[in-house]
Amino acid sequence: MILTALFTALGQMTDPRFRGVLLTGLGLTIALLIAASVGVVWLVGGLVGDTTSIWLIGEVTWVQDLVSWGSALVLLVLSVFLMIPVASAITSMFLETVAQAVEDKHYPHLPAATPVPFGDALRDTVNFLGVLIAANVLALVVYLILIATVALAPVAPVVFWALNGFLLGREYFTLAAARRVGRQEAKQLRARHSGTIWLAGTLMAIPLTIPILNLVIPILGAATFTHLFHLLAPQPPRG
Repeated sequence: MILTALFTALGQMTDPRFRGVLLTGLGLTIALLIAASVGVVWLVGGLVGDTTSIWLIGEVTWVQDLVSWGSALVLLVLSVFLMIPVASAITSMFLETVAQAVEDKHYPHLPAATPVPFGDALRDTVNFLGVLIAANVLALVVYLILIATVALAPVAPVVFWALNGFLLGREYFTLAAARRVGRQEAKQLRARHSGTIWLAGTLMAIPLTIPILNLVIPILGAATFTHLFHLLAPQPPRG
């Protein structure tokens, strides 16, 4: 069932609407990360001041530049780590388009779905972004501990895949189901098929470690879970 949904979704990845969502999400992600970097560098520079007094040396003017550039370097490293969760969360605002494209092609007999209001989509995006970042930052500590313990190092990717698979599966299945059966029934359906949804989400999470490919995962995930919803709930859904 999962592979059927996945390969059917892969067959539609050239859809122009998929491409539009990808470019929009990627552009907003890059803009957000750049704005955050500039803001933090400006804030740190302002807090440090133009000159700093160092014991035995006196007044110096290079500390501000050192701290600012150091902050920029840290943010650059963090941006690489945060690119995927941020892109996933931002792109999730536009995944209604992906789900509709899937249904237009594969389920044209269905009545019109109930669209998710933009305010709800924005709220869900903020919540999803917060959960993704918090979970991955906390998990980073676990990854480092596992990697430092040579015997447990191979477990680190499994933790990453399992964690992000759970989060991605939860988000994308709810998105696909809520359009058809409402948010409350979507949660109940997700609970009944939690193992299948987690496994499907894990398949989405594995390519997250592959550069470039990881940027299309939100779109592939939304398409896959739209198919998975229709496979798990084959009865005529409410429009």
